[in-house]
Amino acid sequence: MNAQEVVLAPAEWRARAAAHAERVDGYVAPHLARREAHVKHPVFDFLFTYYSYRPAQLRRWHPGAGVVLEDDGTYAGLKGYETVPGVPGVPGGVTVASSYVAAQRLLVESLHRLLSATAARAPHFGCFGLHEWAMVYRLAEDETRHADWPLRLGPAGTDAVVEGHRIACSHFDAYRFFTAPARPLNTLRPGRDDRPDFEQPGCLHAGMDLYKHAFRLSPMISSDLVADCFELAWDIRVMDMRAAPYDLADLGFDPVRVETAEGKAAYVEAQRGFAERGRPLRARLVEECERLLRL
Repeated sequence: MNAQEVVLAPAEWRARAAAHAERVDGYVAPHLARREAHVKHPVFDFLFTYYSYRPAQLRRWHPGAGVVLEDDGTYAGLKGYETVPGVPGVPGGVTVASSYVAAQRLLVESLHRLLSATAARAPHFGCFGLHEWAMVYRLAEDETRHADWPLRLGPAGTDAVVEGHRIACSHFDAYRFFTAPARPLNTLRPGRDDRPDFEQPGCLHAGMDLYKHAFRLSPMISSDLVADCFELAWDIRVMDMRAAPYDLADLGFDPVRVETAEGKAAYVEAQRGFAERGRPLRARLVEECERLLRL
């Protein structure tokens, strides 16, 4: 066992694991209940369906690389873990394997490059959430992603908003869902392989993706950081859909009317707040990448 590794006794790590599960269950349990009842939610399902991290994975707490858990078999055999023998006076247990960290080096380097480039770029607050509008541009209401929910301004009114604004989406995973006639209206052409050249910290989707970057680093980083990023992504998703063209009033979501000056101001204020919340989380992810690259 490496003398620099931290060893957590069962009572300590079980308490932290239980606290983590309780923290995320406020989000996970309602989703699982809806899934059991075959009820879709256009806002809250997103983090569980668009992203690949399953609810059971989100609930499981990981301490991160460099921590040894005195284990009773709970973690033995999990992907990325290895058993470590004890030394005199220090019991053995399980830890994230150094070989697993080494095998993930290309991923860690890629995320470090993207996160660092995004953090270094000045935030932009002039998109007004129009990516969601461009995703339904010139579609009939029964063709939209959330066809169970009407367009607040109707198809013609929605199209007029898109046509009357400058569309400037910098996030590839939003831009790729634009309808075919909407894509030429975007002033940028973000691609799958050039994200570090486009992503910027004012973008709501870049903020939500901090959760994706965090869980892709699991179990090498602490699940506490994953949960912090998840909660930010949850709040951003609510704002993202309040500013979207759908009428979600029956679900209790008041619209942010980005087609008006007042709505634009409200959106930018929220966007600035999310950028400030995301800044330290992005910095922590960069630091974790750098730590992993040193191991």
